[in-house]
Amino acid sequence: MKLLNLKSLFIANAVLLASGFALQAQAEDEGQLIKQGEYLSRLGDCMACHSLPNKPEYSGGLAIDSNLGTIYSTNITPDKEHGIGNYSEQQFSDAVRKGVLPDGSRLYPAMPYPDYAKISDADMHALYVYFMKGVKPSAEQPPETKMSFPFSQRWGMRFWNWAFTSDKPFQPIGGASEEVNRGAYIVESLGHCGSCHTPRGIGMNEKALDSGDDQFLAGGSLNDWDVPSLRGVPRWSEQEIVAYLQTGRNDKAAVGGEMKSVVEHSSSHMTDEDLKAIAAYLKFLGGNPPLQAYNVQAAQATEAKLTAAKNLTEGERLYLDNCGACHFVTGKGAPGVFPELDQASIVNAKDPSGLIHTILAGAQQPSTAKAPSKLAMPGFGQRLSDEEVAQLATFVRQGWSNSAPAVTKEQVADVRKTLKHGE
Repeated sequence: MKLLNLKSLFIANAVLLASGFALQAQAEDEGQLIKQGEYLSRLGDCMACHSLPNKPEYSGGLAIDSNLGTIYSTNITPDKEHGIGNYSEQQFSDAVRKGVLPDGSRLYPAMPYPDYAKISDADMHALYVYFMKGVKPSAEQPPETKMSFPFSQRWGMRFWNWAFTSDKPFQPIGGASEEVNRGAYIVESLGHCGSCHTPRGIGMNEKALDSGDDQFLAGGSLNDWDVPSLRGVPRWSEQEIVAYLQTGRNDKAAVGGEMKSVVEHSSSHMTDEDLKAIAAYLKFLGGNPPLQAYNVQAAQATEAKLTAAKNLTEGERLYLDNCGACHFVTGKGAPGVFPELDQASIVNAKDPSGLIHTILAGAQQPSTAKAPSKLAMPGFGQRLSDEEVAQLATFVRQGWSNSAPAVTKEQVADVRKTLKHGE
């Protein structure tokens, strides 16, 4: 009898020990999924749209301006009343990849589900585990999105989705390297780069959703700012692309507009391997319009005139008084500190709104792990009139080897009206 009891006790202890190992392994797997999901949320830039300063992370409330009205981001914490705590994994996936909520209502494509549709099942599972178990619940209630008729009729998005989205999974590029295909997956799905850098169609849809179409990443417009093409990025090396995404600056440029938020909340948190993969993919694409030739004689002529400081135009005088100390008479700035103006995409953009906004409101580079200093350009809106800003912007767009159209005071006045309080 004692021998039987000892045997039973041994078996019971073995079962308990095995159960303990299983629970530990399960906890470790869940912990790894949470860590993976957190990283994927950075790839997807979820923080930027669903968080506000001094509010709980992912509690929503960001006002997103669109041509149809203001859309407020939602609470995506696991709070069961105000967030997504009651979502099943399938409901979570449908919201992220299809823009369909559990009650059947439709999201507006300010949520980039046309791109998120390519997120893999494995990554979607990790994201679900993270948002349900790695994010703190918040009872914050964001403002309700109220669009004017007929855009308030969300059911109409069913037809928009039918016309302009695709449920095809990510398709690797045949013959491309593993690194290029990793970059393609990030850019086309979680990174949703096409939502800004791909031209929009008549239905405000992205004209292309992957690299199989030459319009993909061929440039677009966002809030009246020209958004440059990313196809080939001919003026930048792969390392310069990595540096820009990692720190918000490189030897030629510095972030501005919406890209500041992308770098701050998303790309600066990516691994070196993923950033290199993105750079390799963008270089692989090619197909960019021919690079504007650098005009050595024109650049030297502008530099010589600014150096002599004689017989200056109004725009040239304003440049020396307000810009020359940082961007210099060469228009080349300081590598990694002050961006180049000669041949810069924001300077030569068809629509000068981005340049005008920067002159009026200034700009600030984000603080990142590898570039913690916050370098800032002051705004000149308080000291320069619309006419003076127009003259300055025109000089910058036509100085050195730049050859963009002139800027009018009316264009400056239009941009000034859009500035938010404090800019």
